[in-house]
Amino acid sequence: MTAIPSVDLQDFTSGDPERKKKFITEIGNAFEQIGFVALGGHFLSDVLVKDLYAEIKNFFDLPQNTKDTYEIEGIGGQRGYTSFGKEHAKGRKEGDLKEFWHFGQYVVDNPKLEAEYPDNVMVAELEKFNAVGKDTYKMLEKTAKYVLRALALHLNLEENYFDNFILNGNSILRPIHYPPITSEPKNAVRAAAHGDINLITLLMGAHGKGLQVQNHEGEWVDAIARPDQVMINVGDMLSRLTNNKLKSTIHQVVNPPKELWGTSRYSIPFFMHPISEMPLNCLENCINDNNPKEFEDITAGEFLHERLIELGLIKK
Repeated sequence: MTAIPSVDLQDFTSGDPERKKKFITEIGNAFEQIGFVALGGHFLSDVLVKDLYAEIKNFFDLPQNTKDTYEIEGIGGQRGYTSFGKEHAKGRKEGDLKEFWHFGQYVVDNPKLEAEYPDNVMVAELEKFNAVGKDTYKMLEKTAKYVLRALALHLNLEENYFDNFILNGNSILRPIHYPPITSEPKNAVRAAAHGDINLITLLMGAHGKGLQVQNHEGEWVDAIARPDQVMINVGDMLSRLTNNKLKSTIHQVVNPPKELWGTSRYSIPFFMHPISEMPLNCLENCINDNNPKEFEDITAGEFLHERLIELGLIKK
């Protein structure tokens, strides 16, 4: 596969059984073949997208000493600000050429999880920043819920199989700023080749070259969405759950040509995580003689902890 397929979520939500079936087939095939899809018909309005980009640029334009006050020690970067070069891909020492912010879950009716998750960090300098971030989080979470319902049906599961696992899940909205490159990077790129940890990722801002996906032949394919689409990919948790039937595809963000080094890039992934107790044990209907069980049993919380250590965000 040399291009990222496009699908429209409104086919799934239309109430038309044929359109719904078409969407399930298309997204299921795409996630089996390359692990990525460009999705239109989501729940983000144009106004919300415009407001979010404005607020994100406002935050990353703040003085560095102001941004640094929002970097919270001891929580593995789960909320608030993470400064430039701090995160690296699994197996690499060089920090990625990026800084980012994390919005986390807005827990409803669950005191246990409210106590377990760190609080969201409020930015005092920007009046609309936190409200716009919360609205975006909610709309991407809603979009992800319907995508997972389609995938449940593709996997011959009950349509609402994922619903209780993702309700109050440990999901993250991560606005990323890749600053202008001022000198030749020493073996560092904006985001080194990696797979995502979570169930699925919804990415805003993949509208120009930079994001690349590695297909099954080992070739790097440019992943470019239309402005009205979000890019969605399978994460390692969903790959484990489906015994690699749905592919968690390696991807990267490469540095731009030298003539564009002076430009910033912004992208905004939403990492859909379940609650920590969700078992990621391979589904029985994804195991057979041709595809024997590949992964040990583990919970989502245990898997996330392992990966945050590998990424250098928390210590052993």
